[in-house]
Amino acid sequence: MGDRKRKLAFELTCLWFALRDRFVPPSEVLCEAPIGRGSRVLDYGCGPGSYSLAAAQLVGSEGHVYAVDVDPLAVGRVRRAVAARGIRNVTPILTGCRTGLESDSVDVALLYDTFHDLAEPEAVLGELWRVLKPGGALCFSDHHLQEDETLRRLTDGGLFRYAGKGRRTYLFVAEASRGM
Repeated sequence: MGDRKRKLAFELTCLWFALRDRFVPPSEVLCEAPIGRGSRVLDYGCGPGSYSLAAAQLVGSEGHVYAVDVDPLAVGRVRRAVAARGIRNVTPILTGCRTGLESDSVDVALLYDTFHDLAEPEAVLGELWRVLKPGGALCFSDHHLQEDETLRRLTDGGLFRYAGKGRRTYLFVAEASRGM
């Protein structure tokens, strides 16, 4: 896809997300995630940053949010948004898988409406497990997958245990041992 078409497609996606966020605010969705003041949160596949920015408010100045995306347009948009708002607890990261974060350094990982699009979903799950603290939470939602497929794909590798489902979010817990 040409650069102009890619930019247009991204802007249309951002418009769609802005509309979605008016009907279902990210802060409402994040109420189902175990995010508190001081938490370290990884928003994998952050897109334009709706959940990253909402999480930044929840974690406060004591916490931190890592906004990760494979698309430079998304990462650039998050960078501009945090700069414009003077937000200092969000770090955008451009990557298709490896985050560069330390192992066992994140309390909560968000994987919202991204899994179906991942080139290497098992590698991403492995990376999320690596950076999550043992017992850390993986909050997941992907309307492209049925519930049985979601549960199977996230638990089959032995990295995550299903812990329940809220209205909009599945909750998985990072297992302490790899089981590999």
